Amino acid sequence: MRLDKYLKVSRLIKRREAAKEFIDNGLVRLNGKIAKPSSEVKLEDVIEITSPLGKVTRARIKEIRMVSRIDDAANMYELLIDHESEQ
Repeated sequence: MRLDKYLKVSRLIKRREAAKEFIDNGLVRLNGKIAKPSSEVKLEDVIEITSPLGKVTRARIKEIRMVSRIDDAANMYELLIDHESEQ
C-alpha cells in the first residue's frame, strides 16, 4: 500500500491530500529515510511524522487494510513516540 494512502486509512493524518503535503515537505520518514507519497509500506515499518509545529509522532505498522472504520484505525499501528520536539 502507498504511504499516503496508509496515513489516511490509519488516520495518522486525516486526509490523503494532507498526507501527501506532509510527505512532499519532508515531514515524513519511513524507516528513518525521507519518504515519497508512493513509498510502499509493509508490516513492521516505522513511520515518523513531524508536524510543522515540531510535534513528533512515531508509529510501527501492525496491520495493513484498504479501508478501516474510525474505531479500528488505531489497531493498524503501535504508537512509539508522540511528543513535542526538543529543538
